[in-house]
Amino acid sequence: MNILIAGGSGFIGSHLTKHYLKNNQKVTVIDNFITGNKLNLKEVAKNKNLNIIEADITQYNFSKLNKFDIIFDLASPASPYSFKKLSLEIIKVNSIGLINLLNFFVKSKGGCFVFSSTSEVYGDPTVNPQPENYLGNVNSYGERACYDEGKRFAEAILYSYIQKYDCDIRIARIFNTYGPFMDKNDGRVISNFVNQALLNKPITVYGDGLQTRSCCYVSDMVKGLTLLGEKCNLKGQVINIGNPDERKIINIAKLIKKLTNSSSKIIFKTIGKDDPKKRQPDISKAKKLLNWSPLVSLEDGLQLTINYFKNNQS
Repeated sequence: MNILIAGGSGFIGSHLTKHYLKNNQKVTVIDNFITGNKLNLKEVAKNKNLNIIEADITQYNFSKLNKFDIIFDLASPASPYSFKKLSLEIIKVNSIGLINLLNFFVKSKGGCFVFSSTSEVYGDPTVNPQPENYLGNVNSYGERACYDEGKRFAEAILYSYIQKYDCDIRIARIFNTYGPFMDKNDGRVISNFVNQALLNKPITVYGDGLQTRSCCYVSDMVKGLTLLGEKCNLKGQVINIGNPDERKIINIAKLIKKLTNSSSKIIFKTIGKDDPKKRQPDISKAKKLLNWSPLVSLEDGLQLTINYFKNNQS
């Protein structure tokens, strides 16, 4: 197969890239490295099946490329720290960048297009767990809106392209994902807690810690994405991909402290506006249509993540 991965040097994107290279497929990565890291692909940089294009998909001329069997669009900053610093870039890549990539996909008559949406389209949900037909509870005018509404608008764009061009587009609503090659400074729960614990610094919990998250290990996420891209008869499907093992934030902090044998104290800080109180995927569709469910427990995944950060402290 011939695969294009927009955002292929990012956390999930780099794992997806390495998966296809390991299976001897041709992979083209396009990334402007605004949040992606070239070091994430260091171990495969010389692979003859890898082509890396350093470019911004909002401006790139895709006509230079041939058609692809699968296009994965993971080209968006996604961490909480990016919402302030890169808000306009997030909005543009999920609108202008997406349209640019879709126009190439339609014109080249490629195989299928997989878009990485997010559980954030559900906002601060009033329904738990969140099924794909839940319409969400999202603030369109706030600090998180660039990402939450950016992805919601992206889904509206994708719907319109399916209606107009009858093209094979699938949407993955990705829930919290963690594992090796996370950026330790990206402000996510797992990377924050692990690195604070390893350095015996205070573990910062925002709010009372009773809000919940469901964390999916990256190998399970990659498997879900590849199945979504490779299985037949999934045109137009929107599918949650995540681990339904819902945990309180405070309990995740305590677990990481225990696994790292850390002397860190757990401290509490003011929580940000619109931070979701609940997050748990209903993965019924993923089980039925993809025959997928996560295999890696939180305890096992955290240990692998802790080992990675221990060996990459610089």
